[in-house]
Amino acid sequence: MTFSLILFLLTVFTGVLWVLDVFIWAPKRRAAAQDELTAFDRDNADSLRRGEQTVVATRNAIVQASTDRPKWLEYTAGFFPVIFFIFILRSFLFEPFRIPSGSMMPTLETGDMILVNKYQYGLRLPVLNTKILPIGEPERGDVVVFRYPPNENIDYIKRVIGLPGDKIEYINKKLSINGKPVPIGEIGEYYDEAKMQSLEEFLEKLDKTEHHLLINPRAPSSVYPLSTHTDPKACDYVPGGLVCMVPKDKYFVMGDNRNGSRDSRSTTIGTVKEEYIVGRTLFRFFPFDRFGKIGDTGRLNIVSAEE
Repeated sequence: MTFSLILFLLTVFTGVLWVLDVFIWAPKRRAAAQDELTAFDRDNADSLRRGEQTVVATRNAIVQASTDRPKWLEYTAGFFPVIFFIFILRSFLFEPFRIPSGSMMPTLETGDMILVNKYQYGLRLPVLNTKILPIGEPERGDVVVFRYPPNENIDYIKRVIGLPGDKIEYINKKLSINGKPVPIGEIGEYYDEAKMQSLEEFLEKLDKTEHHLLINPRAPSSVYPLSTHTDPKACDYVPGGLVCMVPKDKYFVMGDNRNGSRDSRSTTIGTVKEEYIVGRTLFRFFPFDRFGKIGDTGRLNIVSAEE
């Protein structure tokens, strides 16, 4: 059971109790308390006129009881407004994610916490993930979070490289889109402390988006298909790489750590269905020394994804 489903069921459960309490149980409590208060005032009229503290305190307790929920309702229906707010915020607007690995370096690092915009590509029904209001579509260069096709309970994060209908060629570690080489410029050496290896860092331009990427010069150029690939007919595997035609309503994604990423090239991910995309990354909020928008360039923009 996914967290989204648990949150939805919790919202429904507490919401039903909240409605019953507001419109049925609370009025009954108030009516019963009013009847008790009327009888109490009649039986203790003299004591109340004299202002006896014990009697006045008892009367105040009766008034308080008319507004107090039972404990079991306080810890269920009482939390409904907070749970409902979290449900709306997380389901339709924004959701936090933690970067689990280094496949998006040097844009994001392992352990980074990011916030994802869930409405930029359209509003979807919670749990069902059915789009109910189209707003926008992923653009080339966007860093997106999506559900892992073989196991939808797992979230991946990659960069959109190919749009529906694009021809993607990745041969000898060089990327071309629709027959045009993607502009790339060398920056220098990047040392991966986690794996204690030196990588080559480049600046790549995808349409209007410029971003840093890493290439391991010692890794082989070839990629190989797997029997569980989601699009076994979409890609032709050639010496040194592959050529893919992105199917309709799907997207070709890659990690910025090109030789350390499982993505649309050779894994069970394949090209990603539009309905699997959760949203576009907004900014990193942890660690605090790298707080800020996940921009297109700069060493401070380091991300990670499932490998």
